[in-house]
Amino acid sequence: MGGLPTFSASGNTYAYHDVRRELGADIYRRLPYVARVLAENILRHLGRPGITRELLDALADPSVAPDAVALPLYVPRLVLPDSSGIPVLMDLAALRSAVARKGGDPARVNATVPITFVVDHSLQVDASASPEAEAMNLKREFERNGERYRFLKWAEQSFRGLSVFPPGAGIIHQIHLEQVAAVTLVDQAQTPPVAFPDFTVAGDSHTPMVNALGVLGWGVGGIEIETVALGEPYILPKPEFVGVRLDGVPAPGITITDVALTLTELLRAAGVVGAFVEFFGPGAGGLTVPDRATIANMAPEYGATTGFWPVDEQTIAYLRLTGRSAEQVALVEAHARAAGLFRMAGAPDPAYDRVIPLDLGKIRRSIAGPGMPHVRQDTADVAESFRARAGKRSVGATTAADELPAGAIAIAAITSCTNTSNPHGMIRAGLLAKAAAERGLTSAAWVKTSLAPGSRAVTTYLERAGLLTPLEALGFHVVGYGCTTCAGKSGPLKPIAASAVEQGEQTLAAVLSGNRNFDGRIHRLVGANYLCSPALVIAYALGGRISIDIDADPVATDPQGTPVFLRELWPDDAEVDAVVARVVTPDIFVSTAQSSPLVQASWDAIEAPSGVLFQWDRASTYIVEPPFFADHNGGFAAAQHVSGARVLGIFGDALTTDHISPGGEIPLDSPAGQYLQSIGIPPAGFNSYVGRRGNHHVMMRGTYGNLRIRNRMAGDREGWWTRIYPEGDEITIPEAALRYRERKTPLIVLGGHDFGAGSSRDWAAKGPALLGVQAVIARSFERIHRSNLIGVGIVPLVFARADSVETLGLDGSEEFCFEGIAAGVAQRSPIVVSARRQHGDPIRFDVRADVRSDAEADLLQRGGMFHACLKRMN
Repeated sequence: MGGLPTFSASGNTYAYHDVRRELGADIYRRLPYVARVLAENILRHLGRPGITRELLDALADPSVAPDAVALPLYVPRLVLPDSSGIPVLMDLAALRSAVARKGGDPARVNATVPITFVVDHSLQVDASASPEAEAMNLKREFERNGERYRFLKWAEQSFRGLSVFPPGAGIIHQIHLEQVAAVTLVDQAQTPPVAFPDFTVAGDSHTPMVNALGVLGWGVGGIEIETVALGEPYILPKPEFVGVRLDGVPAPGITITDVALTLTELLRAAGVVGAFVEFFGPGAGGLTVPDRATIANMAPEYGATTGFWPVDEQTIAYLRLTGRSAEQVALVEAHARAAGLFRMAGAPDPAYDRVIPLDLGKIRRSIAGPGMPHVRQDTADVAESFRARAGKRSVGATTAADELPAGAIAIAAITSCTNTSNPHGMIRAGLLAKAAAERGLTSAAWVKTSLAPGSRAVTTYLERAGLLTPLEALGFHVVGYGCTTCAGKSGPLKPIAASAVEQGEQTLAAVLSGNRNFDGRIHRLVGANYLCSPALVIAYALGGRISIDIDADPVATDPQGTPVFLRELWPDDAEVDAVVARVVTPDIFVSTAQSSPLVQASWDAIEAPSGVLFQWDRASTYIVEPPFFADHNGGFAAAQHVSGARVLGIFGDALTTDHISPGGEIPLDSPAGQYLQSIGIPPAGFNSYVGRRGNHHVMMRGTYGNLRIRNRMAGDREGWWTRIYPEGDEITIPEAALRYRERKTPLIVLGGHDFGAGSSRDWAAKGPALLGVQAVIARSFERIHRSNLIGVGIVPLVFARADSVETLGLDGSEEFCFEGIAAGVAQRSPIVVSARRQHGDPIRFDVRADVRSDAEADLLQRGGMFHACLKRMN
């Protein structure tokens, strides 16, 4: 490694790649810090296939527009939750099986980079408001997911570099922040060792939470994860670099959740989809890493790829707080300073492609809903938003026994993902609970309450502060550690609430401290979902209604009949600060880094097979060998001409991956539910869609299967319905796909803007591929979903600027012909479409393939990642 500059830390010498020296100090000084991390990755891998000095110059040149070049990046580590991670490992196991069947060496299929795997997406809130809730939910989790966990334990011994955090450890993002992220990585194979910036992609869209530490990372689909795991570069189109300038400080009583929701509203309106957002300005330096993490976690909600915060003094303080070794802390600081990655107070601001300002001092108490995370409102406006959502169904239930107030809250959940990494937010919630308990208040009887911390550290410091007891007095017992309510695993409602919907047709609300509140996501019986801070979740649970002005109206009445207002319960900022300083200390994070004895005993008791090849069990209903290395979707991208295509569905703007591939409970009457019953599984054994992601028979039938999805071909009917043509019959989407497959009819889907918004859900691409979808035509695509479609061989096509389903008058009855597909994919030239109805003239229009690089075009024309990998391995 001759010629590389060096630095020292803790008595050791390290080399590093100096982008500043390569580009020149003036150019480097203007680069956003997040761009500096990308530049270092390119510089360190110069000379590898496709990585040239010209790419480095293009990244640094502001005159080179976003998307004009594709950057091949080598990702040094991966992070996976079980929801997307088990399907990834299953695909790798299936690839081994396919290679073996063709006479190859299955051991060649292995992970080329370390994988951190956190089992956090299988917890369901079956039990709550009980001291036994955590143990009961954990027991049910192991009962439901025994097959999945046995497979995972096989994978842990079979795949190189796979390390697993078992169930009950915590949410992937908080574990990542508190325990896994190194900030600076070291290549020990070189002499001297080479230090470089930490960088990861992960199988969960909220991975940008780790950006709070100065670690570059974002969420990708499982298909992209597999590509990286097998040693291929991750292809990133040059992003737009957006600077968000923060000025001022939040007013007293304003929480970081209020800041995060305000930024989500602001940035979604500004249009930062796919951008690399970086925070700077006088107001940025004073925000702690947990504050930054709350904001960065919401990057998918404001549409950005990242919500980046450069390494600075706050980073170093957090590493010390969470018990990182003195040697690692010293390495991080020395490397960041040497490489120009450390943001120092008073340093000149980088040059961004555009800047969006926000005065923190003007932020008001906020809540988002009733169905999208970027629809922020002042708390005074929430009641009206609920009435608009509920309409005539906002009246109370029809029977006296089940009578609930209008705007009744069915679920109040302090969920793990966004806010529980923030001690100030959690301590404030605990102090509010303490004040409420001291006034004799309780949560409304119809509200299902739950607390799902992101790590065991949260429970420990709440207990140390004496705040766990008052939280439990209000029903906020710990239900477990993992992703729960915000992913639809909220469990059953209280009977009185369920009855109000099923018998009285009442619209109920949910309040949660998470990041997702899409319609139909939280619970099938809850019609309006709101995001807010943990303390506000408790306040609304006390009131039991969303239809109050939480700041102006009484929250509740105490046992003496005296109205109690939020201002009487809301903790003073100084009190919160004092408690945090007293109880949140490094020993807590060190002592809770290991699994609890209860969890470890359950995990250790699982017996798993061993060996290079996994022995697929034909009787399994959870772990079924994926068909992706056998089936092929017809080679649409490689064809010049395709005729006779039919439309499987027409969807509106912002169709989310939740709509395409639900993650919550499996409804009894859904195609997936009907299938499970047909093979002898009773409704009590359905588990969730997340739990069944290893069974493609279920997931294919759940595709386009959200309860609230609206396929325009089915009129006003919600759910999994479409029309098959030329008959015009209304049938389920899976049934239509099967009939079209028997007729050898190619299928397409039509959509609007931001098609595929939401979570990084690979089954939102895999499911359509199995149904036979070969192309999606939309006005625009969300970043991760577009890439996932390409990964499975589905061509993402974009309408010309003036065209849409509406302007062209398409209704799904048409038969589609495409001309010039292969050239359009390879050369980005127009593809001519003709839509013919039974009567009338054909509708002609052009589309273009939303392909950002030659590598993506090549992958599409080889039929997607699965077929390309199998060919390479043989």
